[in-house]
Amino acid sequence: MSEQNYREFFEEALSQIHEEYKNNNQEDDFKLWFRMSYVEDTISQITVSVASEFMWKQMNSRGSVEKIQKKITELTGLEIQLNHIVQNKPAESEQKTEIPQTPQKKEESPEEKIEISNDSEIKPSKAFKKHPQLRDDYTFENFVTGENSEYAYQVCMAAARDPGDKYNPILIYGGVGLGKTHLMESIGNYLYAQKGDDIKICYISAETFTNEFVASIREKSTEKFKKKYRNLDVLLLDDVHFLDENKDAVQEELFYTFNSLYDRKCQMVFTCDRPINEVKGLEERLRTRFSRGLKLNLSMPSYETRRAILEKKLASQEKPVDIPADVIDYIAKNVKTNIRDLESCLTQMIAFSDLVGKPITIQVAQDQLRDSLSSSVSGSISMDTIQKVVANHYGISISDIKSKHRQKKLVFPRQIAIYISREITEYSFPDIAQEFGGKDHTTIMHSYQKIQDQMKTDSSLASTIDLLIREIKDYKN
Repeated sequence: MSEQNYREFFEEALSQIHEEYKNNNQEDDFKLWFRMSYVEDTISQITVSVASEFMWKQMNSRGSVEKIQKKITELTGLEIQLNHIVQNKPAESEQKTEIPQTPQKKEESPEEKIEISNDSEIKPSKAFKKHPQLRDDYTFENFVTGENSEYAYQVCMAAARDPGDKYNPILIYGGVGLGKTHLMESIGNYLYAQKGDDIKICYISAETFTNEFVASIREKSTEKFKKKYRNLDVLLLDDVHFLDENKDAVQEELFYTFNSLYDRKCQMVFTCDRPINEVKGLEERLRTRFSRGLKLNLSMPSYETRRAILEKKLASQEKPVDIPADVIDYIAKNVKTNIRDLESCLTQMIAFSDLVGKPITIQVAQDQLRDSLSSSVSGSISMDTIQKVVANHYGISISDIKSKHRQKKLVFPRQIAIYISREITEYSFPDIAQEFGGKDHTTIMHSYQKIQDQMKTDSSLASTIDLLIREIKDYKN
């Protein structure tokens, strides 16, 4: 059978599956989990391109690949297997089957900027306008994905293409500097590039929202405040953990604002530094609203992704900078806190190269980044600090952490404190045992392993531990 026939069968299979999903009101699922395009074929298999290895694994686990193979078998009577390659460039077949594409950057003249048209293609335009509240560098194009963020990226892209529908609201949570705000503002920038002033987009922090509301009460202009926020098309609310305590009136106003926007199918995106169920002092009715849509966890990227982020930032510099690969490797391996710190270290190297004019070497990097990397060196963190922070987080005492009591409310925090102690200090298991009431070191090893295993299946636990580690390091400082 010819290559053209196989291509036609592949596209017909996708088209029929697309129609099935559309009839079941699952079109967004189709757009997300069937995002692949024809590349080539042999007598027994079709090769398709996908955005990443992570997405291919997700498509397999969700049955998308098997569904396409079965549909092709129905059409051809032949057992055809799907193979894949990772390739980000959109292909013609993707356009025909209406699968959404990640915008690809095109070369532009100094006078031209980019505009995303309604058919999701990027075209040059002199009419592009920057949204006054959004950073113009916070775009999908500039976001480097890895296994820690690929799913969140794809969901945000789908929401940007079809705002206010299935993926609404979106709650993005995770530690400081991991890309939550970048993804959220990317949605705003994408929509503003398409619709300009025809769409009302507001990006605001929870703290500023609170201050505005308090000022509206003081100035007797609450109706004006309500009109401003309840008539939006897109609300991007950053750092909702700020609403944690003593802000009942603000929470009530946000609750009614949420309901008004949700009823009108307006897109809402929220960010938080922890899972929403761990934000203390948040009204339950507001907590359930934040949890109504999709909750996306961003954790620290892997070494490979950290390196890709550094390389992309280096390539984006207006003036070429010679940073050797081993220096990039050194930064990627040693900065494990967040992306913000990662980029800060690279900026230090670029500044040194620009101002001093000396070649960048590993020795130079070690000397210049000693203070910046000290936050990753945890030998000076005391066990007492770890126990204090964990105990405070879970509302128990240090004596509870050290005790041998087996109540569930005490055992879990104790195991977390043990896990963190092993991860960020040089203490051995016997050393840790002495700091936790003289327990047998095998008990300490069991506690460590239990948390380690649970983190593999519970992304919210991993996010909580990341948060606690940051608090421990801040406490130390």
